[in-house]
Amino acid sequence: MSLTDEMRAPIADSWRRAGLAGVDPASALQGLTYAEVDLRSPLMAAATPVLDDLGDQLSETVFSTLLVDRDGRVAQRWCGTRGLERAFDDLGVAVGVSMLEEAVGTNAPGTVLETRERIAVHGSEHYAVPLRDFSCYGHPIFHPVTRRIEGVLDITCVATSADPLLRPVVARAVADIEQRLLDGSRVSETELLHAFQAASGRRRAVVAMLDDLTMSNRTALDLLGQVDLTLLRMLAQDVGSTGLSREITLESGVAARVRVEHVPRTRGGSLVHVEPLARPRSPRNRTTPVSRVATGPALVAGAPGTGRTTYAARLAGDHRVAVLTAARALLDGPQAWSRDFASLVRAGQGTVCVDGVDLLPDHLVDLVASHVATATAPRVVLISGPVDDLVGRAAALVSACTDRTELAPLAARTADLPDLVATQLVDLGCDASVHLAPSALAALGAQSWPGNLRELRAVLEHAVRDRGLGPITVDHLPEAYRSRDGARTLAPLERAERDAIVAALDQHGGNKVRAAAALGISRTTLYAKLRTLRITAY
Repeated sequence: MSLTDEMRAPIADSWRRAGLAGVDPASALQGLTYAEVDLRSPLMAAATPVLDDLGDQLSETVFSTLLVDRDGRVAQRWCGTRGLERAFDDLGVAVGVSMLEEAVGTNAPGTVLETRERIAVHGSEHYAVPLRDFSCYGHPIFHPVTRRIEGVLDITCVATSADPLLRPVVARAVADIEQRLLDGSRVSETELLHAFQAASGRRRAVVAMLDDLTMSNRTALDLLGQVDLTLLRMLAQDVGSTGLSREITLESGVAARVRVEHVPRTRGGSLVHVEPLARPRSPRNRTTPVSRVATGPALVAGAPGTGRTTYAARLAGDHRVAVLTAARALLDGPQAWSRDFASLVRAGQGTVCVDGVDLLPDHLVDLVASHVATATAPRVVLISGPVDDLVGRAAALVSACTDRTELAPLAARTADLPDLVATQLVDLGCDASVHLAPSALAALGAQSWPGNLRELRAVLEHAVRDRGLGPITVDHLPEAYRSRDGARTLAPLERAERDAIVAALDQHGGNKVRAAAALGISRTTLYAKLRTLRITAY
């Protein structure tokens, strides 16, 4: 089927949008993208009991239901028969997949999100060829208070046209979901308000957060800037039932202790306490980590790009620093590396940074260890990968280092992001007025940062290119970094799970069967984790 005058106007308009987006009807479902879905969202809490009841009504029928969130991702899928379930599996329509028009063309959920109007899409009206065996009807779900679209409820069958009697069934289910959204908002907002009122009378900065709602007492308004509030919201998204406590530097340069706690009986509500600390800190746009100088061997470990070499150099303070890299041993040969190290040892002063000690041949590791054992100058600072990954002689050598620092990946350092950005802007020679706007901070905080600080620097170089003064907004970032992906970062346990999966895949050369076996999970479970944890490089 091609775009014709006989098409209904909403379908024809949708086909034009899909064509402009570059969607190929024949291959649209071959490049499906998956992302994490927030299973604890207000939409899921409101819709789950309603969809369970709807599933009972449609049990053993030829119908299926899809709940799609406001970002176009399938949040829940239910099928009346095993045959329909297999059909969706073959198409790749699973939890986390994007159903937006720009991804798969005309379809009921995606077109509803585009037009905010209910619509039925029958058979050949679908833009993607593989979807033309189906007929679907989608109905928007609006929040009764904000009138923001929260998602779409879709009902689908294998047919060229759907039963028109299904429309009132879907409309009734949507009305029930919207009522539950309203009831949940009232309860959550009431509980949050009570908690905020109880805490804000203590003359301490207190902020209450729930979805798009933010409440601050006067002390917080005097203390916090817009970037601070964005950072606090990012921290609140990671809070568990036990809460969290972090030390951060505010926009004003004041060091503060932040304590975040979940408010019971709310859907994601948090109470944030901010307490300024006694010791002063430099403003963010002039932050420089305090160096500490010692005499014994030191270790700086972490993944590549986490700032290991810079941190190691700062440990030396004002002393002369020489850096010997494992790459030098590979390029110039072990003998040249050995001669350079021996020359530095004879000089007997300053600090020698051995960058990549875990990548050196064993005899060069032994050479470094023999000097460390003498406890004489020059001081040795070792730079390596994560400590848990070290083996053999390198592991034995670093065990002699009581002064250890392991730098976390950038994705696990949400609270440090404003400071890290400010430091890099100074290094890039930017004017003091150049700073990160809240929109850009929220977008950067949602990234996975596989390249760590190196990747961040490349992003900032792009953002400040041809710029003179003022804030860096989300529009100044590279296009791939502008999405907040639902404005939710991975929780700490999810990050740990993601790191374990990536490590297993790396260890087995990307072989998913072997990685799943090493992790003790099924291949199906691994594929699901790859989608929900946003692991796309394998």
